[in-house]
Amino acid sequence: MSRIAACFTRLRAAGRKALIPFVTAGDPHPAVTVPLMHALVEAGADILELGIPFSDPMADGPVIQQACERALLHHTSLRHVLEMVREFRADNDITPVVLMGYLNPVEVMGYEIFARAAAAVGVDGVLTVDLPPEEGSELIACLREHRLDPIFLLAPNSTPARVKKICAAASGFVYYVSLKGVTGAASLDTEAVARKLKEIRAVTDLPIGVGFGIRDGDSAARVAAVADAVVVGSALVSKIGALAGTPDKIPAQAAAVIAEMRRAMDHQSVSGDR
Repeated sequence: MSRIAACFTRLRAAGRKALIPFVTAGDPHPAVTVPLMHALVEAGADILELGIPFSDPMADGPVIQQACERALLHHTSLRHVLEMVREFRADNDITPVVLMGYLNPVEVMGYEIFARAAAAVGVDGVLTVDLPPEEGSELIACLREHRLDPIFLLAPNSTPARVKKICAAASGFVYYVSLKGVTGAASLDTEAVARKLKEIRAVTDLPIGVGFGIRDGDSAARVAAVADAVVVGSALVSKIGALAGTPDKIPAQAAAVIAEMRRAMDHQSVSGDR
């Protein structure tokens, strides 16, 4: 069983939902990333999403674009990101790590080389934002060969046929983007999310993570009531950006953001079962 599947199995048995924080590798300095990953796990993260810095992150709003810029100032490359995962795995062999980014760096490295290297350092899944499954057969095959989960995005305007096609190509979990627009966009309609998740669950048994619009404990708890996982990106990366000048403070303060969400989600799970 993969780390991702094992994680969701443990959480289901405990009546809990997964909390998945996203951070950009190398932001604001490469030395911060691994201590930050450990701090997030200690604060209650179940799966880590590690962003691969890219010069043109078109699906991301200003907060994560700026995170990429800060990381790229230190020339953080895909190979550096893989080394960060290797270093993290020296002390944590349980928490799943998903790489999230754009196709270009993977394509430059080469699909087979990337998949083999990612598996060797302990990566569990890969989400390439700009690669639709019908154009991804070569990369998907390489990922599956090395027991890496290909993870894909679903959107509010994904048609039933599109949902079925994407879920058939995915493993690990599927990531539902709760809002139209880029990361860090506006308000979250939990009822609309619940309706869409019902449609998605009709065609897949994979866990469903929901991201975009998760800002605090309240929004995390509301999404946890209907989803299998809560993905938090811009709210966390914004905190990191505000502390870029004092990087030593980042692990503890970022962990506090995740701890608040973890408490709210767990409280929701307990009260929801009554």
